[in-house]
Amino acid sequence: MTDQLQLLANDFRITPAFRTSGKVEGVFRTVSAEDFRTTATDALEMTFEGISGDRHGGYTRRSGGREPWYPRGTEMCNERQISILSAEELSLIATRMEIAELKAEWIGGNITLSGIPNLTMVPPRTRLVFEGGVVIRVDGDNKPCRFAGEAIAEANPGREGLDLLFPQKAKRLRGLVGYVEIPGKIAAGEAVTTHVPEQWIYERI
Repeated sequence: MTDQLQLLANDFRITPAFRTSGKVEGVFRTVSAEDFRTTATDALEMTFEGISGDRHGGYTRRSGGREPWYPRGTEMCNERQISILSAEELSLIATRMEIAELKAEWIGGNITLSGIPNLTMVPPRTRLVFEGGVVIRVDGDNKPCRFAGEAIAEANPGREGLDLLFPQKAKRLRGLVGYVEIPGKIAAGEAVTTHVPEQWIYERI
């Protein structure tokens, strides 16, 4: 049995933990409980519930279409307190969609970062450590949806089909969601360091 376990362990290719650095380009928050779109602000006050007063704040949330394994409306842990976007990826999505720009506010972003390559592919358990002391733990990537596409279409009148085009062109580029591990304040201009954990691919044998 020991030899078999050792054989299985040797089949995994382990990528060591590492760090990379970036910059906060902008911070945003919702202004209405009825609208997921955000508005630029000077700074974000972070608590263990997320952004104070934000639509997506709270220790818990209700399950929806992303959690088909639960009855819709089931109360669950809120691992989606914060939406983190990449300035470079927003620019790439805009190019793919053939629009002049894609603003973080249109798709409900809370934090826009620059300088971190392939931000959306950052793995779960990564810690985003901000210069001011805030730490956000990454839950995973944020899947692009038609609702965000509709907001993009509304901001770009005259273009047909942008609502459906966004989920196609933004796949694996729509940023991350996470939750507050250490609270505090985040402002534009401060540095951020990604602490990426040791990684491996767990495959079916």
